[in-house]
Amino acid sequence: MPDPGAVGPRPTSGPAGHPPQRLRGGVLGMADIAAATMANVGPAMSFFFGFAFLATTAGVASPLTIAAAGVAVALLGNTLAEFSRAHPSAGSFITFVGRTFGPVSAVTTALLAGLGYIIGMAAVIAISGGFVQITLHHYTGVDLPWIIWTLLLTGLSVVLMLRGVLVSTKWAGYFFGVEMLVLAVVSVAALAGHHGRLSADPFLPGHLAHGVRGLAAGFPLAVYLFIGWENSAALAEETENPRRNVGRAVFSSVAIMTVSYILFSYATVTGFDYDVARLGASRIPFIDVAQSTLGALAFLAYIGGLTSTLGVLIAGINSQARLIFNAGREGLLPSFFGYVHPTRRTPNNAIVTFAATSLLIIGGWGLGHLLGSGAMDPVVFFTESSSLGTTLILVVYLASNIALPFYYRRYRPQEFRTVRHLVLPAIGALAILVPLYYLAKPGQPAPYNWFPYAALAALLGAVAYATLLVRRDPDLADRVGSVVADAE
Repeated sequence: MPDPGAVGPRPTSGPAGHPPQRLRGGVLGMADIAAATMANVGPAMSFFFGFAFLATTAGVASPLTIAAAGVAVALLGNTLAEFSRAHPSAGSFITFVGRTFGPVSAVTTALLAGLGYIIGMAAVIAISGGFVQITLHHYTGVDLPWIIWTLLLTGLSVVLMLRGVLVSTKWAGYFFGVEMLVLAVVSVAALAGHHGRLSADPFLPGHLAHGVRGLAAGFPLAVYLFIGWENSAALAEETENPRRNVGRAVFSSVAIMTVSYILFSYATVTGFDYDVARLGASRIPFIDVAQSTLGALAFLAYIGGLTSTLGVLIAGINSQARLIFNAGREGLLPSFFGYVHPTRRTPNNAIVTFAATSLLIIGGWGLGHLLGSGAMDPVVFFTESSSLGTTLILVVYLASNIALPFYYRRYRPQEFRTVRHLVLPAIGALAILVPLYYLAKPGQPAPYNWFPYAALAALLGAVAYATLLVRRDPDLADRVGSVVADAE
């Protein structure tokens, strides 16, 4: 059975009979979307605030946990690349699941992905201001509230995004280049400074805390270090030859990030002389390593963190808002989100709404802290918000892996390959179940203990809304995935 969305002409109408609005096609190359993808991952920001807990959980051999997460994300990358090769779309996972299982699944995925990414981006937005506060206080003693810097940086990032995808993507790439240079310099310097004490212990399974159980417990956070790897798929409509370039950007980004994280983690563990307890007690272990290794030049690590948060802000909102835009364009969400600026061809409403909703989540979370335990710490909020957002995003990843074999068997049976379209996504689905289990298992401290119930409520609410919407709009099935990225 042919897939009409994948091989047919560009649709002539969207919701309510209006022509679907298009983004500016072909302005991004493979290098652009790969850089944007890695900027979205934000290695400095993710590693700075995530590695202490990961090392405490997995032990000295925490680099092995990162390597395992890299393999798992590569399996997910296969799913994304194969879908994008067949049906490139700004809707990314929403389109892929919806084309396979129908409009109810598309709307459900749109709501879960949108909510998950917005909650996850709230963590990034908060930590952007928090890191500026930390940096300024460290060097000048000035201690202005972090929310001021958060609002300023978010506003500047949104302005860049509204100017056009090429401009904002280039800036995200520049910021990523700076952070990677800093991370590499500090890591090499740390290893050189400890050359007499270098050990293979971080790469030996016997040094995992509690063995395989320790690896599995740290696996969810290791996977979170890679969140953003899927960025390029949502930029498909604005990418030249997206059927080829999206997959290349995904795999090259995952490979570079895996090798880089292993280097950073090895340097950090070595910098703490393999003392995991001392490493876990550090607020930002990598910066402590930079200070002990480089002295006054440790400010470079702070610069890397600042550029990282800016890169994630721009690249993350850019790509994730496009999922919401595409859902609005196809009628899965209100058509308001499907608006495109007539000149710059940017999804302005989706971008502004995405950023504003993330800020509202930060405000609501902060109010809850004020009414309960006191002022909100942006570093603590980063871990809490990213955990809840990741739970919802992992459900979307899982659905996409399940969908791939069904999609190829139904729409492209002549191209179906057992390993590529069945075995690899099946292994990827199993790999996703591990972090989902550890995020949802009972007995966790507050607020993590209620996150699984919040995720379940979001899923049930999304299914109920999707079922009602599809009944009210029978034509929705024909519009899911109707706008193909490279359609003429």
